[in-house]
Amino acid sequence: MHFQPDQLYHIYNQGNNRQKIFFTRENYLFFLDKIHKHILPYCDVLAWCLMPNHFHLMVKVNSFYSPGDYKHLANSHPVNKKHLANSHPGSKTLNNSIAIILRSYTRAINIQEKRSGSLFRQGTKAKCLTLSEEITPAFRNTNAGTIINTEISELQYPQVCFEYIHQNPVKAGLVNTIYEWEYSSAKDIAGTRNGKLINRNIIEEYGLVI
Repeated sequence: MHFQPDQLYHIYNQGNNRQKIFFTRENYLFFLDKIHKHILPYCDVLAWCLMPNHFHLMVKVNSFYSPGDYKHLANSHPVNKKHLANSHPGSKTLNNSIAIILRSYTRAINIQEKRSGSLFRQGTKAKCLTLSEEITPAFRNTNAGTIINTEISELQYPQVCFEYIHQNPVKAGLVNTIYEWEYSSAKDIAGTRNGKLINRNIIEEYGLVI
């Protein structure tokens, strides 16, 4: 994964073979705690959604590396060697931290479910939302069909992604409205829950609404 400071990214992964990755409410909360611990040192979180078999994060990257030790990084989620070469000796990168989340969470679930092997698909995805040379045209699904927006896509695509992340539970038929799903940032953005993970100032800065 290639990250650049001051850019927005959509980070996501799903269960290997689309298998479940969350089995209890405690699993969801455990994963959120890991995001808080391992992602916030590098990023501001603008949106998140945890689904039974996948997860989404929308973040603004502030720094790629921070002091730390990455020698225990999981082999199943390798770090881009180019980034390691560019980081300070002994530093822990954002890529490392994402891998640590997936590795440690997998270990806990394997113990809980008495299973073994990979829980997540190899290769977590990170799509840049704000660099025009790296993004695809923004789109919106409407009653009249899909509308492609090509003007100022670096401004439009973050909003499309923001809506997409929060609409996941509705599209999956799990709830009727985005605010009924406990495991997303929708309630925090609406002000009906005081979640600590998202940065409301950055959300307002980019004019993101749901």
